[in-house]
Amino acid sequence: MKRVILLVCVALAVAMPVAAASKRKGEQRRPAAPAKPVVRDGEAEARLIEIYKLIGAAQTRQALAKAETLVRDHPNFQLAQLVYGDLLTAQARPVRGFGDVPDSAARSNPQLLLELREESQLRMRALRERPPAGAVPAQFLQLSPKNRHAIAIDTSRARLYLFENGVQGLKLIADYYISVGKSGIEKAVEGDLRTPLGVYFITSNLDPKSLKDFYGAGALPINYPNPYDARRGKTGSGIWLHGTPPNQFARAPKATDGCVVLANPDLERIIRTVEVRSTPVVIAQTLRWVPPQVLDADTRRFADVLQSWRQAKAAGDMQRLLGHYTADFSGNGKTLAEWTPVLKGEVERAKGRGVQIKDVSYLRWTDSADTMVVTFGELVEGARTGLTKRQYWVRQGAQWKIFFEGVIG
Repeated sequence: MKRVILLVCVALAVAMPVAAASKRKGEQRRPAAPAKPVVRDGEAEARLIEIYKLIGAAQTRQALAKAETLVRDHPNFQLAQLVYGDLLTAQARPVRGFGDVPDSAARSNPQLLLELREESQLRMRALRERPPAGAVPAQFLQLSPKNRHAIAIDTSRARLYLFENGVQGLKLIADYYISVGKSGIEKAVEGDLRTPLGVYFITSNLDPKSLKDFYGAGALPINYPNPYDARRGKTGSGIWLHGTPPNQFARAPKATDGCVVLANPDLERIIRTVEVRSTPVVIAQTLRWVPPQVLDADTRRFADVLQSWRQAKAAGDMQRLLGHYTADFSGNGKTLAEWTPVLKGEVERAKGRGVQIKDVSYLRWTDSADTMVVTFGELVEGARTGLTKRQYWVRQGAQWKIFFEGVIG
């Protein structure tokens, strides 16, 4: 690392006299500054991986040239600086291992060196262990046309996957390195420095002008704690997808207070792409990738359950309808007894007309319980407008029952 810092200092030392000499000559016009390179999402990592490949092929001269341009374009990319330092060291002596900095430098900040090595391993793992072509995370049973995009995060791989949802289903369009909580995952209480696991939705897009530099290019909050988290007594708030401060290109794999952090160019791509409120975000310890058709049977079975609920409501059969709800149901702070008049009112307003549901999405989450997050549009036949609802279902034995229900639009 000292070698890289020295090179930067030398470059500045050379540049400053040249600038001073130009000023002494009394030039009226400054030479045009070179255009800043266009920074695309994933571009810096792709260049780093190319350098790794060149090193693996023993093409160290080409690797050194590319590393030099990478650190020039991204001087705050610490991992690239470390690789560059190794390549410079290799010009003088054999490199003992990744991050072969002088012993004094290693002793001065061993934690940083350890984190950079872990980041490197995770980035390489993501290159080696690509999702199978056409596969999707098992949590995405069915997305509606309203869900134009979706995000899945594999915390074991420090990776975020961005999907586009079209007529052919989900298509993986990008994936990025991410950082999670300092204490890891499975958030339970406020301040535990952990990233939550579960099914969430992007709730807003915060203007970067309203944020501190610490959050980088912006922030996308998610709805932690969701109703399933609340049911289990989990606490905390302010879980965001956000960027990095100006002096950091990326953060260590475990470096946040619980948020998910990306390099700014990667976050900017996500901000430009996804939609607020309708974009699901699955955060898992490990994603299970499956062919979409593998999910069809479970989707059909649960669709039958939802249709049973709809039919009971359309028929005005309150006993049958209430049989779809758990005893400890909570809807906007109401118990099942308090929620029953709300259901009765909806049934009475329908006046015997049919109830239609459309644009249905099913997102499944399984940990200590098997749960389903269901979002759909509900429309009484003959009405021009309807409501968008979200229900949380839990499997109790062989039955699925609703433990939360609310209107989201």
